[in-house]
Amino acid sequence: MDRFEIFLIALGLSMDAFAVSVTNGMWVKKAALVYSLMCGLCFGLFQGAMPAIGYAFGSGFEKWISVFDHWIALILLLFIGGRMIAESIKHKEPDESIVMLTLPLLIVQGLATSIDALAVGVSFAALSVNIVSTSAIICSVTFVISCMGVFIGRKFGGRLNNKAEIAGGIILIAIGLKIFTEHMFF
Repeated sequence: MDRFEIFLIALGLSMDAFAVSVTNGMWVKKAALVYSLMCGLCFGLFQGAMPAIGYAFGSGFEKWISVFDHWIALILLLFIGGRMIAESIKHKEPDESIVMLTLPLLIVQGLATSIDALAVGVSFAALSVNIVSTSAIICSVTFVISCMGVFIGRKFGGRLNNKAEIAGGIILIAIGLKIFTEHMFF
């Protein structure tokens, strides 16, 4: 897997965090820069850590799954990408009961938006990806995307929210199909 493919996976995985950041940005009235950095840092750290955790888990089973690694990557990426698309179609309005965005809330959001990265980490183990550089790329991309999401949310509101999740889902599905076809035909 080359750096460009890893970047595309990072972009796809970061779309959940972007969508949440856009929604959060609609609620930020003051200190947008500070909140944007907090949001980016929280989401980036969770998105970067989860693939490493999944990789560690998957590495324990590598000898048993290496024969099926391309199938595992395909199924996980199709499932995660399909789920992202399906959830984005269920148009969600922002929860108006949220008055203040706090660090505990950001941590819960960071965890919730990074569960899919855990599953992708398992497929990285099957594909013997360099997890340190891959996690760093995912963390960095998510940080930047999430920071931008807060500012975009302040400016444009929820108009882009579900479109980001659809794009992320399509990217993950495309990468899964590419990995699968490379292992099946080459």
